Amino acid sequence: MYQSSSASNITQWVKPGDKSGEFKRQTSAFRDWISTEPGAKFPPEKGRYHLYISYACPWACRALLARKLKGLEDFVSFSVVHWHMGEKGWRFATASDTDAEGENVIPDPLPGHENYTHLRDIYFGVDPNYSARFTVPVLFDKVQKTIVNNESSEILRMFGSVFNDQLPADKAAIDLYPEALRKDIDEVGEWTYDQINNGVYKSGFATTQEAYEKNVVALFEALDRVEEHLKKGKGPYYFGETLTETDIRIFMTIIRFDPVYVQHFKCNIRDIRSGYPAIHKWMRNLYWNNAAFKDTTNFLHIKNHYTKSHTQINPFSIAPVGPLPDILPLDDEVPAVKALKA
Repeated sequence: MYQSSSASNITQWVKPGDKSGEFKRQTSAFRDWISTEPGAKFPPEKGRYHLYISYACPWACRALLARKLKGLEDFVSFSVVHWHMGEKGWRFATASDTDAEGENVIPDPLPGHENYTHLRDIYFGVDPNYSARFTVPVLFDKVQKTIVNNESSEILRMFGSVFNDQLPADKAAIDLYPEALRKDIDEVGEWTYDQINNGVYKSGFATTQEAYEKNVVALFEALDRVEEHLKKGKGPYYFGETLTETDIRIFMTIIRFDPVYVQHFKCNIRDIRSGYPAIHKWMRNLYWNNAAFKDTTNFLHIKNHYTKSHTQINPFSIAPVGPLPDILPLDDEVPAVKALKA
């Protein structure tokens, strides 16, 4: 998620004058890697790196979840911005904030950043002439005092392997991008990114009926495709018995779908809890049976950010009460589904 450094109005998700009405996500600007290669600019040193995220942002939470799954707490510190995005983009929480509960929702904790009030200060501190997007996640090198990477998919992949030599055997053995599945992971990643992860934004930020309908139909066709795949599966994960990047990438959109995307982004052809039984089961299994998924999901930040920051969509910043609960227990269903099973 991002805020343009050059635009004063965060509601301009579609460029003024773009008659297509299409939301077009910009490319991340920082693309370096932590590497085990001799002489690497960014070596995998314990405690050297810091991760800035937003609990609201599905892209940022990919990286946080990988950090949690791999047990990188002592290797990469992290902090969380406040859920509200204003004219200057993401801001850091202050001591007076009482509406943003969650682990490490704090002011910028790094030495030398005491006067930083917004995420944009990180970017300008590295490059005073920076003119692209102020995105989360941000992977920051505390030694060289610079941004390593702000592309979520690359941070996710880095965390999956670059610290393995220093991890306990059980954590090093967690392989989110296994050799035997790489072709499948990459192939699924292409269409789920475009049609699902980014598809909800292309639907919600569209400024023409045509752009909205094109993208929302493609979104639900992709969800149908995931549903059919999971129906045929023989394990709790997208690829059966193996937890991979694919589960992380899709989960971060699906966990936000009913609480936010159905109503806020008009992704309402179906919801997950009553319209996609296999996806619903898969999502709840991850959330309730793997603490890393639950611990990196914060519904307060998710619901408040979208409904109170996107004033072009929701000008009075009213956050809907439902759906209740945010996620159903494993052994419960909505009344309509219960009736079908009876």
